Amino acid sequence: MLRIYIFIAFILVVSSEGFAQNENINNLLTTLKTSKEDTFRINILNEIQAAYLDADNDSALFYNKQAEALISKLHAESMRYRCYHAFVKIYHAKFDNVRAVDYCLKAIAVATESKDDFQKANSYRALFSLYWNLRKKDSAIKYSAYAMDLTEKIKDTNNVATMYGNLSRMYNEMELYDKAIAFGKMGIALGEQYKDFKGMLISLNNLGNCYLSSDRNAEAITIFERLLSEGQKYGRSRSVLNALINLGAIYFDLADEKNLTRIAKKMKDMESTFDGADHNGASYRHLVYGYDYTLQKRFDIAEKEFMDGLKIAETDSILVPMQSLYLAMSIIKYAKQDFAGAAVWDDKWGAVEQSMNKQEMAEYAVDIEARYATESKEAKIKLQASQLKQKSIVNYILIGSGAALLIIFGLLFINYRHNQKIQLQRINELETQQQLTATEAVLKGEEQERTRLAKDLHDGLGGMLSGIKYSFSTMKGNLIMTPENNQAFERSMDMLDSSIKEMRRVAHNMMPEALVKFGLDTALKDFCNDINNSGALKLSYQSFGLADSIIDQTIAITVYRIVQELINNTMKHAAAKTALVQVSKSNNQLTIAVEDDGRGFDINLLNQSKGIGWSNIQNRVDFLKGKLDVRSDSGKGTSVQIDLEI
Repeated sequence: MLRIYIFIAFILVVSSEGFAQNENINNLLTTLKTSKEDTFRINILNEIQAAYLDADNDSALFYNKQAEALISKLHAESMRYRCYHAFVKIYHAKFDNVRAVDYCLKAIAVATESKDDFQKANSYRALFSLYWNLRKKDSAIKYSAYAMDLTEKIKDTNNVATMYGNLSRMYNEMELYDKAIAFGKMGIALGEQYKDFKGMLISLNNLGNCYLSSDRNAEAITIFERLLSEGQKYGRSRSVLNALINLGAIYFDLADEKNLTRIAKKMKDMESTFDGADHNGASYRHLVYGYDYTLQKRFDIAEKEFMDGLKIAETDSILVPMQSLYLAMSIIKYAKQDFAGAAVWDDKWGAVEQSMNKQEMAEYAVDIEARYATESKEAKIKLQASQLKQKSIVNYILIGSGAALLIIFGLLFINYRHNQKIQLQRINELETQQQLTATEAVLKGEEQERTRLAKDLHDGLGGMLSGIKYSFSTMKGNLIMTPENNQAFERSMDMLDSSIKEMRRVAHNMMPEALVKFGLDTALKDFCNDINNSGALKLSYQSFGLADSIIDQTIAITVYRIVQELINNTMKHAAAKTALVQVSKSNNQLTIAVEDDGRGFDINLLNQSKGIGWSNIQNRVDFLKGKLDVRSDSGKGTSVQIDLEI
């Protein structure tokens, strides 16, 4: 009986809150009808749009546009920032990040004009999130740095936790997990210290995603369970929903039926508290419900939930949940042994993956083009301003003192030669920087593509092949076969096992797991052992001062690729029997030496070489600003030494 009374009380509270909100909007609208066209009316319009925000974004947009028009009419510039920042919130809620960015830049201009650093820092934080949602990572990183510097400068303790939470998200998506985890923990600590519970919840969510991305499920569960509890405590429904969605996905991957059912039930009980306009969250909720029914082996109900989620995701073209739901449908079809149906959903999953990659590359190209166009325009403006300034100075001096004409001409000539020298030096620096930037972009793009393909092979194709093997094994127990058919079946299973092993070998070669988990020394040792065990080359590996060293992941990947390319060249061209790889680290100096007893070659031919392999080695050494020394004579083998400052 007590439970019934509690439930009724809850309904009364919720209903009274909704009634109070509607009554507040009605009172504001009534006041608006009788108000004059003055700043008081602008304040009323601001209150109305704030009341409608999230509940009815179209109405919020309508009244905020009225506020903008009245501000312009009355020249009420002190009220313009709030109006522009409200547009940012409204368009972000409507998932129109492009318009949100436009108004965010306008808000920054207003804050700069009024010299309000708190407003400017607030808009920088918003701009970081918007650019990150648009996958314009360069711009997002730039504005995150602006926001962090300004937030710390003005000692804005109400938002510093949010900033660290945003940095955690950024480094997580860049796959720099150690930094991402450190920033997430710092954001949580600062949120607790300054009672900034919103920033603390953001940091909790992003820290949980860091643990999830780095396959640390136990720690991710702890963080998301805390996010669930804290989100309910502070009434943040978005944090609660994020926690439930992530916990549901983890418990499904772990096949933890009991906990998944608990999460799905809590999510169902809290449906009314979630934002109805959040279609992304709605599609994910159906995914979690479907996961729960899948583990219960209630496949028909699970399939219905997945299809309901897909209906929402496909209507709004929300690609990320759409991809997860396609994969979930494939799993259901495999479980039902409907292999043709599973293949259809697999194809849809692959099509979405390809579409997302194309979209990201297209947006990146547009961003680069716009950025260079903007930089070129700014450079021309600065040059014109500089030229005008010089002309004005010369004119004033000529008018003021004709007697000093010869001295002025001499000074101008010296100044011109000095500026010319500086410009030439600057041009050389820019050309060098541009080459290094291009090299860095190519190398990072290559490693990101290797990582993505390795994950796709291991998680996508590997999971599908394992699912097919499981289904075949299940079928075998239900079939009666002749000895000949049984032998053919076993041969097919062996071939399937070989395919899975070969797929894993290729994925490992593209992005060695040991490099990510255990570091450069272990990865190089494993690579050399694999070559040695294959019999293709007797390869020895030695390291000095490397075992206990922490090396930046970008440098480690680059060094690994250099050694890999050098050994591949040895096996292809040197006809060597033995080779030696030595890597030593002393203070900030890293030395790589690769020697073989092969046929050798004329090193002058390297300058004429058009091979991709040697070009890749040279580009990577240049990227790390290292020194490369190659020594070789015909019949006396080859020695390559690379010195790096790290």
